Amino acid sequence: MSQPPSEVHLRRLTVEEALDKLERYLNDAYLAGLPTVRVIHGKGTGTLRQAVRRELKGHSLVKSFRPAELYEGGTGVTIVELEEY
Repeated sequence: MSQPPSEVHLRRLTVEEALDKLERYLNDAYLAGLPTVRVIHGKGTGTLRQAVRRELKGHSLVKSFRPAELYEGGTGVTIVELEEY
């Protein structure tokens, strides 16, 4: 298995599609030992951002998450710190 990228793009997906893709990505990133990843959900109406952060809040592989700083992508990106493998 190759190393997953350090970010996942969820823009233009439905909430259901995005959460499925996010789940697969978090598992792959965790197994690859990535400490931090970027979740790109876009700005839009905020619906996808809210769904992503709600999902991250209770996720067993997520140590913490935060909104990206402006230079990291601003409100369209969430930075996720994964638990250690």
